[in-house]
Amino acid sequence: MTMDRSLKVQAGAIKSRNVLTRAERVARLKEIDRFDENADIIGMAKTRVQKISLKKKKKVKKADEK
Repeated sequence: MTMDRSLKVQAGAIKSRNVLTRAERVARLKEIDRFDENADIIGMAKTRVQKISLKKKKKVKKADEK
């Protein structure tokens, strides 16, 4: 059975997730030096997720050479 075109993921349609996995949160907290090895895992600090928006490139008009 084939998949409908509207259901396929396109390369530019990948969106940023607003929820990180525990491993991603620990890695992010280590980057900003807020992770404590001895602290309880239940009360882990929140991390901000950066949303990346891609802007469309402007078309460059080329001058016609005569």
